[in-house]
Amino acid sequence: MNIRNIDLNLLVYLNVLIEERSVSKAANKVALTQPAMSNALSRLRTLFDDPLLVRTAQGMSPTEKAKKIKPEIVLFLSMAEQITQPDKAFSPQQSKVTFRIMTNDYIEATLIAPFIASILKTSPHINFDILTPGDIDLQDMEKGLIDLAINRFTFLPKSFHQAKIWRDNFCCLTHKNNSYAKKTDLDTYLNTDHIWINRSGWGAETAVTNKSGSQKLGWVDEALWQNDKTRNIRVFTRHYMMTQLLLAQSELIATIPRRQAMLYKNDPNLVTLKVPFQIVPVEIKMIWSPLLHHSKAHQWLRRALGDYAKTVQDR
Repeated sequence: MNIRNIDLNLLVYLNVLIEERSVSKAANKVALTQPAMSNALSRLRTLFDDPLLVRTAQGMSPTEKAKKIKPEIVLFLSMAEQITQPDKAFSPQQSKVTFRIMTNDYIEATLIAPFIASILKTSPHINFDILTPGDIDLQDMEKGLIDLAINRFTFLPKSFHQAKIWRDNFCCLTHKNNSYAKKTDLDTYLNTDHIWINRSGWGAETAVTNKSGSQKLGWVDEALWQNDKTRNIRVFTRHYMMTQLLLAQSELIATIPRRQAMLYKNDPNLVTLKVPFQIVPVEIKMIWSPLLHHSKAHQWLRRALGDYAKTVQDR
């Protein structure tokens, strides 16, 4: 029997017929005319090759076949009703969901950590799994295994949904005794040793050097190359949180997003200074799989993160 050839409404009618044991009562219960219900019973008898209901002294009585399939029909109709019900509104106070978010430690420190702290008390059962760009690949995102990826992306599949988190200007962070803290011009900047910090996209990172060309060092160095300049990079790292530790050495400068630099505003040994050349702000986006787009929990997460991001100042 091919289910595509079956009117599944007939199972609804059969369930009511067995319960009511009367064509007229069953018709009234499902708002059908009596002739329409009689026609449905006739089709059901043909479908199951069984009379299903027969007249007795006690009225219409179900056959053994009808009694046998009645529990299965009830289960099927219950499952169908559950499947076709719209999702309930997401309640962060009650939900026990675990959200998986991929990002680098710049976004983790400036957005994700304070966002999580802001909702832990009001959402006591929500959990978070924070992954780094090296932990996942494009296929993980496509399959919906990761709820959100938040980073600077140079390439995105067209099927992904995306929303801008913020644009962040660059600034220089250095020790108060660094020569650039005394004279913020391009020559002093270029004559000082630098920390290179970059982690965009996802997947494994390749090794980099001071050389330009096919090895894209990032927006800071691309902006310098446009002026035929290069800086002397002494330390390469993919971890923004290394900045404060490395800048204990007064010879180094880090050119980083301003929101990251704001994390160290209370460090008496560090100063935030302007960048001595034009550089395009970094644009941070969150992206997600179309498989998750209509999830109520996911919609809440995107909305809550987007709203919280607006409160994170860059000054």
